[in-house]
Amino acid sequence: MAYKNTLQVYELLEKFEKTKSRKEKIEVLRSYPHMALKDVLRGIFDDRVQWNLPGGEPPYSASSDESTPSTLLKQHLKFKYLVRGIPTSDELPSVRREKIFLDMLETVHAGDAKVLVSMINKQSPVKGLTKKIVQEAYPDLIPD
Repeated sequence: MAYKNTLQVYELLEKFEKTKSRKEKIEVLRSYPHMALKDVLRGIFDDRVQWNLPGGEPPYSASSDESTPSTLLKQHLKFKYLVRGIPTSDELPSVRREKIFLDMLETVHAGDAKVLVSMINKQSPVKGLTKKIVQEAYPDLIPD
């Protein structure tokens, strides 16, 4: 079961949620080669990753399906500005860091924006996605 690299993260997670068996869910995760998914999963489930942002639902205007100027496949590279303990993040004023995050939310597909909000709140964006399943799919991604 191979997916194109152009599948968006939220689309892959929707496929994951619709899949019935644990084995198939793990295969769905493994079939997606882009680092954006792994970065999101690490951001949700790795306790070492602490977001340098306020929790909750930020005030943003979700993009429409017709106007998504960017993708999470590109925007995940900006996570380095949002993680506590990384100099590029810690040196930024909080207003600038929050603006980067809001810009990300408003330029990606609304589905991926919801994934990002779940990520900074350390919550699974879809039913059935757990740390244990992620560790089975990607054994070296998140330590116990």
